[in-house]
Amino acid sequence: MPHTVALLTAASEDQGPGSTVRIVLIVSLVGAALLAWFLLRGYRNDDNND
Repeated sequence: MPHTVALLTAASEDQGPGSTVRIVLIVSLVGAALLAWFLLRGYRNDDNND
């Protein structure tokens, strides 16, 4: 297990901030989509309740 941690640490040091920026962008896009869905579902007409 310590060998795996050392390999992952070495690999992450070589990549720089690219993977972190990619993760932040993906989480932001998913969050924006969920926020839009949450806000827009209130504007839906519920004609089935008549």
